[in-house]
Amino acid sequence: MKNWEDRIADVWEDAANELVDDEVIARIDAIAAERGADDARAEFERAGARDSAGRPLEAIPHYRRALTLGLDAEHQPQAIIQLASSLRNVGETAEALALLERAQQDAAGSPYGDAIAAFHALSLASSGAPYKALSVALLALVPHLPRYHRSLTAYAREIGDRDA
Repeated sequence: MKNWEDRIADVWEDAANELVDDEVIARIDAIAAERGADDARAEFERAGARDSAGRPLEAIPHYRRALTLGLDAEHQPQAIIQLASSLRNVGETAEALALLERAQQDAAGSPYGDAIAAFHALSLASSGAPYKALSVALLALVPHLPRYHRSLTAYAREIGDRDA
């Protein structure tokens, strides 16, 4: 029999490129239930299923609970990104920004640093700060460029001040 992680991965693989529906949510919930009500990872998976089904209001409490219960280093940044995205989608951009700004400070060297920056930029744009959004996105891009680090960093900081 496959382990818990593999069975969760199988559900997500089966749902790839498909609209997540009640069946996928039920499958995730059934597997998550095996770990009990106080398992952070199970809550994270429940949240993700609802989020993927376009139900951010249902996902948000599960993300909050997963973070409160304590996720590992791999899943905590994912939960923060996904919670912030759900919050942004329901118009709670101030809370999304607060989560992402804290996460961005903690993301130095994290493989999720660029994803945090991307969702931070989206939340800034949604909150009416398009220049700050562009600045965050450009600053995330700078390390990946072969040249122009100094000039692009300066331009990105300058343009971000336009929303101040």
